[in-house]
Amino acid sequence: MTNTMSWLPKAEVVGASAVAILAIIVAWDAFWLTRQRRDVPELGFLQNDIFAWESEPNQELFRQWANLATLAAMMVLPYALLDASGTPIIYAIVWDILLCLHVFSLLVPKRYAVTKTHLFADGQRYEWDRLRLQQRQPKSRILLHRRGWGPFAPLPLGGTYHDLELAKVAIQGILGPEQSHEEQ
Repeated sequence: MTNTMSWLPKAEVVGASAVAILAIIVAWDAFWLTRQRRDVPELGFLQNDIFAWESEPNQELFRQWANLATLAAMMVLPYALLDASGTPIIYAIVWDILLCLHVFSLLVPKRYAVTKTHLFADGQRYEWDRLRLQQRQPKSRILLHRRGWGPFAPLPLGGTYHDLELAKVAIQGILGPEQSHEEQ
């Protein structure tokens, strides 16, 4: 019998490629995570109208709940496809190890800062003209949207209620009332 799907790549190549891409993503996120202490070395009200704060692990758990649910599904699903695809189990095990590292990076407390020119969040710097504050705000985080990011636009900020209230006031002061609540 001839193999009608001989044009498909081998399962080992697909498995190795998927694991390699995931490893790059995890390393990229870890790099940005390590930058946050350098970019936001101090907390509180600082010179030049800067407000910086740090979240706690439980706040990051709430902030990242959708990502965590997605990662849980991504950890389980490959096992259902191993037999059908003929992929060696080692790729699924390495995949799960990398996803566990990524889960850890999502739950590590994050540092945030609001300056006159930028927002510092998740180890990255965002210019204010590229952000807008959502009109409807959740109670336990601040929700901004990154312009031009499509489905990846939401940028939630975590922290204590007190810190988030101070940050929201600072953000509204920077964006102004007309920009703060623009409709999509």
